Formats: sequence, C-alpha cells, structure tokens
Amino acid sequence: MAASPAVTFAGACAMLDMKRNVGLLAACQALMMTANVLLITTSALVGQRLAAAQGLSESLATLPLMIQFLATMFTTIPASLLMKTIGRRAGFLLGSGAGLVGGALATYAILQGNFVLFALATALFGANNGFGTYYRFAAADSATPDYRATAISYVMAGGVVAALIGTDLASWTRDLLGSAPFAGSYFILIGLYTLSLLALAFIRIPRMDAGAQAHSGRPLRVIIAQESFIVAVAAAMVGYGIMSLIMTATPLAMRAHGHSFSSIAFVIEWHALGMFAPSFFTGHLIRRLGVINVLLSGALLYAMAIAINLTGASETHFWVALLLLGIGWNFLYIGGTTLLTEAHDEQEKAKVQALNDFLIYTTVVGATLTAGILQHEFGWRLVNLGVLPLIGVILIAVLWLKRRQCCESVAL
Repeated sequence: MAASPAVTFAGACAMLDMKRNVGLLAACQALMMTANVLLITTSALVGQRLAAAQGLSESLATLPLMIQFLATMFTTIPASLLMKTIGRRAGFLLGSGAGLVGGALATYAILQGNFVLFALATALFGANNGFGTYYRFAAADSATPDYRATAISYVMAGGVVAALIGTDLASWTRDLLGSAPFAGSYFILIGLYTLSLLALAFIRIPRMDAGAQAHSGRPLRVIIAQESFIVAVAAAMVGYGIMSLIMTATPLAMRAHGHSFSSIAFVIEWHALGMFAPSFFTGHLIRRLGVINVLLSGALLYAMAIAINLTGASETHFWVALLLLGIGWNFLYIGGTTLLTEAHDEQEKAKVQALNDFLIYTTVVGATLTAGILQHEFGWRLVNLGVLPLIGVILIAVLWLKRRQCCESVAL
C-alpha cells in the first residue's frame, strides 16, 4: 500500500531536519577543532613568553596545554550527565560560552603578560572541548539507525577545516593586536566561539523524555561487560592513545633526524588531513562493509604506519606513516563511536558515553605527557616497537567480537 502524500511529506521534512542538524553539528565541530589546532600551535610559545616575562621557569611553557587536556578529561563525565538533564543544545551552548570567555581572558592575559590568567583561560578551552566531544553523539541522537554511522562520520569531517586553516590562522593573526605576539590569535577565538553559539541556536536535537531521565537503565557493570562495549572502548581508547603518542613524538623525532620545521609542519598537516578527510566516506564504509571490518582496517593501517616508521627516517617515511596513522585513527574512532551506540539504550547513554570519553581522554593525556619522555629516553625506534603490542590488543579484541558474532549467527 503506497504511503499517503502527507506521510511522504512528513518523512521528507524529518530527513531534511536530520541533515540540517548534522550539518550544523559538523560546523560546530569544525570551529572547535580549528580553535584547538590554533591552541596547540601557539599555547607553548605563549606560555614560554609569559613565564619568562614574570620571572618563572620556561619549563612551565607547556603547563597551559596540559591544563587544557586535563580540563577536557575532567569535564567529559559531568558534561554528559548534565546534558541528560538540560539537553544537548543547552550543554553545547554552555561549553561554547566557556570557550568564548576563555578567548577573552586569554587575550587579556597576553596583553597584560599574566601567565596565571592565561593558564586559567586554557582550562576554559578544555571545558569547552569536554562538552564539544559529544557533538558526534548528538549527531547519532538526531539520526535514524541506518544513517547513524554516516551522521557521526560527517560531523567528524568538520576537522578537515581545522587541518587546512588552523595553523595558518595562527600565523595570519599573530600580530593583529600589535606588540603582544598571538594576542590577536586568541582574540579571533572569540569570533570562532561566537559562530558556534549562532550555529547552535538553529539546532533541534531531540530531548530525552522525562521517563528516560528518571531511570538510569541497567547497572554500569552490566553494560561494560558487553562484548560491543569492550571492543568499542578498546578501539577508540587504545587507538587514540597510540595516535597521540606517535603524533606527539614525531616532531621531536624529525628534529632529531635533522628535518626542518617546514618539513615537520608538512607532515603534521597531512596527518591531520588523514585524520578527518576520510570522514566523508567512513560512514558509508561502515554501512557497506560493517563496523567490524572498518575497525580491522584501522588497526591494520596502524601496523603499516609503524612498519614504515621502523624502516627509515626520511621525510617521505614520516609523511606516509603519519598519513596512514591518521586514516587508521579515523576508522577506529568513528567505528568505535558507532559500535558504542549499540551498547546502550536511551536512558543509559549519558553514563555510558561519559565513561567512554573519560577513558579516551585519560589515555590521550597520558600519551601526550609521556611522548616526549619516551622519545628522549628510548628513541624513535623503541617508541614505535612499544606500541605494537597495543595494536595487537585492538586486533585481538575486534577479531574476538567478529568470532562471537559469527558463532551467534550460526547458532540462529
């Protein structure tokens, strides 16, 4: 029996509304990631100058960036739980507001030469990221089940903008406000976060109904015992940790092998493109090949990247390896996120997603903070050899889930 025109029109409107939400969330992701690339590019340089200006040790140069990462890590859980009550959009508005205040405070701190205020501003940037990490889950909330992987993938594609203009934006705005280097860069962040607020004003994300808010669903210990949860977290958490470790150590290794800063910037830019550009088709691959096969592909790309790093230290070796590492991260992160949505129902998503992202960003903080130490103490070759067992963990976990699913289908 053919659907009535009214039903067909309603379905078309719902599809347009869903795609509009995904597009706006992708724009918010692009703005957040552009700000993050600018922050990563400049914060250590700003921290070093402000510390020296106040008679502090220049070893504190990376402290603001560390504070940003820690703030992100500690915001993930309360952000998810808060959004269960007030809704996704309200939470994202709160996060973007924190980023906007952080931009204003950082600009003032640089102009005044105040290291402590600058460090406080980076905590606000980290809090914004703690909310913004849920953009991909908000896309999943807005999407139909068959479009969910594609929606997540398209939101992550917003990072392509950051890869293309983030570092350039820092250069273009470095002297925008005169004698205080990079004050203009942080002033521009106010504009980026304002654009996020404007985009969020037009987003319509379904609110959790009162019944779902009142009940937390199954105990967390039951949920985390599921095969899908274990593999989703292993893929995203371990995969992100490996990527962060190798990415952070790469500039140090390239410098140790005599490569110029322009070569390092070239490699990192292509790595960032590898991380986000595949997002335009990763969701389609998941729909066509299945999430398990995409996760396996991500782990194999990691293994290929490490093999290339172990065979040479030319610019080409670093370039190809970091590009493959970025693509592998994309498959593991989007695949893990998609798989996680199958491990919980509506009333459970806040605590499950909170735990997932807390574990991921705890791993990222640890990997980022130890990368320099490991590279300095053990060298590039041993750093790469050291992550091979972790890649093995991902492969074993994914193959285990694949075997379990095959056994269940045979039993049926």
